[in-house]
Parts: sequence; C-alpha cells; structure tokens
Amino acid sequence: MRFEDVADAMALLVDEPEALDPAVVAFVESDLRSQAELARYRKLVRSLRRLRSVHVEPPAGLLAETLAAIESTPPGSRRITRHRVTTKRVAFVGALGGVAAGAAATAVVVTRRRMSPAGSVG
Repeated sequence: MRFEDVADAMALLVDEPEALDPAVVAFVESDLRSQAELARYRKLVRSLRRLRSVHVEPPAGLLAETLAAIESTPPGSRRITRHRVTTKRVAFVGALGGVAAGAAATAVVVTRRRMSPAGSVG
C-alpha cells in the first residue's frame, strides 16, 4: 500500500475511522507521510470549525464606497485604483475571501466524504 492509495481517506480517518478498512488504518498508523498529512488535515478541520462562530462586521459605508468606486470606473475598465480603497478595507475584503475559500474547502471535503463509499480508499 502507498500514501496515494489512502490520501482520499483522510477525511474518514478524522470523522469516521470505524468506516475504513482496518488495513488502511494500520497503514496510516505506520506511515510517517500519512501521519503528517492526517495531522495537517485535523488542524484544517479545527480551523474550519472555529470559523463557524466568527462574525465579521463590515466597516460602516463599505457597500456605498464599493458601489461608488464601481460606478465611477470608466466603461470597459474593471480596475479600481488603490487610492479609492483604504488598506483596512482591502484587508477586510481579503478576510472575506479567506472565509469564502474556507467554506468552499469544507464543502469539497464534505461532498467527497459523502460520495465516497464506506471502506473505499481511492
């Protein structure tokens, strides 16, 4: 057995280890690469669970400023100049993108786990 054979089973190892073939569990327990990947996956899951309780309040006026910047941009140009958006607002938009990426990653993991038949590794 190789790491590539069990990589897709990492979600089940965290959430439902009893659903896996005992040979897969035994391999992961004996393979350093698999153990490291499992540790990274567990850390990701913990981080995503913490995001559930995070509520980010947008700065006052962000929507109005964003719409005004979009409307004042010449037709055919999608670029908004740096001086129109403050650093704080850019950081906020970046944080929202990070939350969206985290939510998308969670959806992918949950979907793959639900689609994978119990005991399957590849």
